Amino acid sequence: MAFIEMVEMVDIFKRADYDGKHEPYPNPNVRKAKIRTKVVKSMQRNFGVQRSKDQLRKRWSDLKLREQDRYRRIKRVLQKNAG
Repeated sequence: MAFIEMVEMVDIFKRADYDGKHEPYPNPNVRKAKIRTKVVKSMQRNFGVQRSKDQLRKRWSDLKLREQDRYRRIKRVLQKNAG
């Protein structure tokens, strides 16, 4: 997955509170599936790549747990774009 695709994915996940850090949600799995669907559509529309929801779930987990330096770099890029 290209860096710009990961930036797009992290941006959508953060804006939608994918991890549920801000409040508890009644049906978290259904909610997360809907958010992943949004990311799949966005990736197809913006980059022309077809990613499965399962791929996105695994990539998000890898970024947070294994590739924390890349995750921090992506968050920095998003902060610069927002500010």
